[in-house]
Amino acid sequence: MGRLFLVTLEGKIYSCKHCKTQLALCDDIVSKSFHCRHGKAYLFSKVVNVTVGVKEDRMMMTGLHTVADIFCVKCGSIVGWTYETAHEKNQKYKEGKSVLERFKLSGPDGSNYWVSNEAQIGRSQQENV
Repeated sequence: MGRLFLVTLEGKIYSCKHCKTQLALCDDIVSKSFHCRHGKAYLFSKVVNVTVGVKEDRMMMTGLHTVADIFCVKCGSIVGWTYETAHEKNQKYKEGKSVLERFKLSGPDGSNYWVSNEAQIGRSQQENV
């Protein structure tokens, strides 16, 4: 295995809750109204220090999307997904952006998000993560 080079961010940062690798800036949040099987998820215009998995079509609450899971580059934990293609015209704004699951992150203040019972039952935005 080669040397791991990480991007260092400045400002209010979201990081991997397992290894504390920096993933995104608060300033890059596009929306906090996304949901996944673990509860809240945030849409970011830019994420760093992730590897991208295999592209696949997934049917979500907002229609068919081509997405790829994203993983922390340091520890390999799945932290969310990235939108490659939105097949619905009104969903095109998601293309090229990434969703980070709040449950998988440490917040800018070092806080972790805990899964509520409603989140495990609800599973609203993405059904197949």
